[in-house]
Amino acid sequence: MIQTFGDFIEQAPCQEYLIIGFSPSSIPLKQRWRNNGLSADFLADYLTSFFPGNEDDPSTIDRKVEIKSAVSYIANELLENAMKFNDETSDYPIDIKLQLENSRLIFSVANSIHPQAVGEFQAYIQHLLASEPSQLYIQQLEKNAADDNCSDSRLGLLTMLNDYSAKIGWKFQTVQTHPEVISVTTMVQLTV
Repeated sequence: MIQTFGDFIEQAPCQEYLIIGFSPSSIPLKQRWRNNGLSADFLADYLTSFFPGNEDDPSTIDRKVEIKSAVSYIANELLENAMKFNDETSDYPIDIKLQLENSRLIFSVANSIHPQAVGEFQAYIQHLLASEPSQLYIQQLEKNAADDNCSDSRLGLLTMLNDYSAKIGWKFQTVQTHPEVISVTTMVQLTV
């Protein structure tokens, strides 16, 4: 099974990329939670070294800070989602890949998802794609404010769409049949 949603593109090999992988069997992924920010900041620091410009020019400095902040935020949100919704019964690795192309960045995060969770997640994706992101963002803020026990903010993807004008896509793929392991790759494209 292979299904794609949204702005998922099959990528040609790129010369500039960085991949960080996490093995779910080495330590519990929940213990890695605090490392998501560190990994996201590393990706942001790594990426900004590729942006040339005059270091004395305030506009260059501002642009690098803006890009670094966006990369750190998006990478952190993608890693948190991948770890939170990973199928804990699977040894399928979690990885995040950051590619630098001419005028865009492409984030790809892959993790396994429990087969029984696929339908609900795909329904959420279809709702997200069929709706106006700014309206969904406001509705979600109101819902979160009204729920004292809110444990899932569901604002990460909406923030990427609203604040960063990102394009988002997903690819679901069966990578093993016995036992069934389904991977989901979330792709975020950001114009720079």
